[in-house]
Amino acid sequence: MKISVPCEVFTLDNGLRLIVHEDHTTPLAAVNVWYHVGSRDEEPGRTGFAHLFEHLMFEGSANVPPGEFDRALEEVGGSNNGSTTADRTNYWETVPSNAVELALFLEADRMGGLLEVLSAERFDAQRDVVMNERRESYDNRPYGLAHERLLNALYAEDHPYHWPVIGFMADIEAASLADAQAFCRTWYTPNNASIAVAGDVEVGNVLETVQRHFHAIPAGEPRPRREPAAATLEADARLVLEDAVQLPRLYIAWHSPPAFAPGDAELDAVAQILAAGKASRLYRSLVVERELAVEVAAQQHSGQLGSSFVITITARPDQSLAPVEQLVRAELARIARDGFTREETERARNLMVTAFVDDLQTVGGFGGRADRLNLYEHHLGDPDFFQHDLARHMGVLPTSAADAATALARQRAVTLSIVPDGLLRLAAV
Repeated sequence: MKISVPCEVFTLDNGLRLIVHEDHTTPLAAVNVWYHVGSRDEEPGRTGFAHLFEHLMFEGSANVPPGEFDRALEEVGGSNNGSTTADRTNYWETVPSNAVELALFLEADRMGGLLEVLSAERFDAQRDVVMNERRESYDNRPYGLAHERLLNALYAEDHPYHWPVIGFMADIEAASLADAQAFCRTWYTPNNASIAVAGDVEVGNVLETVQRHFHAIPAGEPRPRREPAAATLEADARLVLEDAVQLPRLYIAWHSPPAFAPGDAELDAVAQILAAGKASRLYRSLVVERELAVEVAAQQHSGQLGSSFVITITARPDQSLAPVEQLVRAELARIARDGFTREETERARNLMVTAFVDDLQTVGGFGGRADRLNLYEHHLGDPDFFQHDLARHMGVLPTSAADAATALARQRAVTLSIVPDGLLRLAAV
């Protein structure tokens, strides 16, 4: 299979990287901006700023009053969104191709003019929104604290992945307008950003438009990103959390290779073989044959500084998690002994390739071509990595996948049991 997403790359005098991909199939275009800053760039005790600032970016800028950003895009039939991870923050617009300049103007105005109008009132309002989001999605949501507890155990307190992207509640509450202004001046600069424009556009027109709207925004001071040593566990960790839930749930998490490193694609395949669909190993074993669980999942959470591989099993009511864990570990031992079959490895490859190709059917949104161009630029400095990315997943073999699973299982792990209130006896201890 050949994947071709041709693009041209430019660097403005202020350091802004521009990636342009032409596709005149439909009269649509995507503008996708990545700032190379995420929660990993925060400090202990000062967490949550990357996510909080994402909210602030929609609250108006020098020439765009509050609410006008969304209204202007909706008026031309466009859509937009943004997201924050540990490694980056992105914003995108998908618009009719005749509205590309509008999207670029809006992005330039908030890159260069947000601080002019960022008031204490706007800051306080969005901080309250984020605090409420923290309560609804983490503190008061069933199983909502699981990911945070896993991160806390997998990474030391001074490691950039120790805290959740949304931050700790006390840090969000303590944040000030001055903190947000300093964060913006440090990270929201053209030389710390890349823009991908994809779709029904012409390279020359896009370059001229971007230069016109962005060239006057001054570059920021270079800020090297922290590159801590690879995280390790000194011992297996076992955690138990009582929660307002009906079903016990087990999490087992290991450190795994960073994004795009050897073993990363193999563990994507292992996740598919173990837990994707009713034909997967853990579903057959735990849900169908032994009837201990109602749901299984596995995922390779790929990150720049390292990844985590997490298996999640939701058990039946009043089911102890100890035998569930024993069966998961027995399955991993069986993989180490017998490996994977050609058929299940081929199924995993097909699932991964299908998802990859499906994403590329669109130019915009999360995972579309513009987003992928920025993903590869951010991680690898090579936006045209599509064929290589496909090849690394197509190249997964039964032996290489089994080797990755075996290496994983030999490491120390974090095991988290979440049980209904008052039922500690169900934990895997």
